[in-house]
Amino acid sequence: MLKGVPAILSPELLKVLMEMGHGDELVIGDGNFPAASMAQRLLRCDGHEVPALLDAVLRFYPLDTFVDAPVALMEVVPGDDTRPAIWETYRNIVEKRSPEAAGIEFVERFAFYDRARTAYAIVATGESALYANIILKKGVVVDT
Repeated sequence: MLKGVPAILSPELLKVLMEMGHGDELVIGDGNFPAASMAQRLLRCDGHEVPALLDAVLRFYPLDTFVDAPVALMEVVPGDDTRPAIWETYRNIVEKRSPEAAGIEFVERFAFYDRARTAYAIVATGESALYANIILKKGVVVDT
């Protein structure tokens, strides 16, 4: 145990976050996301929801300020009437933790899958909300 580190962040997840460099991407997938078949590095966080993980990760993980959108969400499939309420939750967390890098883009489903296959790591969660997958592009840590 360490002081100040949220218990939701496993030792393996902290290790991966530390290993990642500028421009590397982390996917946090919902319970329906095909994480195991896509991941170069798979981290299991079953039983946890994405908002809690996202908030904990962004306490330590700098988002890339050199791109317009360091956060990517999977677009709703055309013809699907789903309106993902969780997206507003994500936007609030990103704006709270990284206001300087709050750009969010929406990526077509299969393009999102292609991008996820090249991500540094994928975190599989038990999130039940639909279209709750998110990609985070890592930035640089600047000592102030």
